[in-house]
Amino acid sequence: MLTQWARLIFATPGEGPPLWLQVLLPALWLLLVFGLAEALNRLQKPVSSELARKTVHIGVGNVILLAWWLEVPTWLGLGAATLFAGLMGLSYRLPILRSINGVGRQSFGTLFYALSIGTLILAFWPAGLPQYAALGILVMAWGDGLAALVGQRWGKHVYKIGGMTKTLEGSLTMVLASYTVTAIVLALAQGPSLATLLLIPLPVALLAAALEMFSIKGIDNLSVPLGSALVAWGLTVALGI
Repeated sequence: MLTQWARLIFATPGEGPPLWLQVLLPALWLLLVFGLAEALNRLQKPVSSELARKTVHIGVGNVILLAWWLEVPTWLGLGAATLFAGLMGLSYRLPILRSINGVGRQSFGTLFYALSIGTLILAFWPAGLPQYAALGILVMAWGDGLAALVGQRWGKHVYKIGGMTKTLEGSLTMVLASYTVTAIVLALAQGPSLATLLLIPLPVALLAAALEMFSIKGIDNLSVPLGSALVAWGLTVALGI
């Protein structure tokens, strides 16, 4: 079984786009995202620092759509995720990519984010189920990203859980964004139906919001994407879709 899985990981797409395009387009997108974030980080703080971090958070997550569309092979996706994780690890010790970690708090969220991308690619790409990897990453990217921005800008109803301060407005945004992302991804991949538009997206969204509440040290960047993808896949199997 391990041999078969290894063959799937290192397999190259048959009729997909050329390798140079599979590398070039995601790389250009990431350069654009990081460049924009660094520019925002140089503006008035502290608002621009959080905006820069969430620009990276959402922008990096969207690269999974390019990888899915370009039929990026598993080995390339894993290699990119490993490189991203290594860069994030260095950023905690070296003065690089301050737009990501320069938010005045101790968090390993960016490292967890990179690990979650690699884990989901490894779990679903070789199995021919990239939609679940994309779903998990996009729920984290858009759900958590928008929840933080909305909560910071318009959050009025504050509550605390597990030592973390949250807002009702931010949590509701997490639910709505996660539901929307999940419904869109599943409807595109499997066709619109009661299951893909309601029975699966709603539980996924509620779970994602619950996991996001416990974001100590940025652990939600790991728990939200993995939990969302796993539940979406499990419900799909259970419903026989």
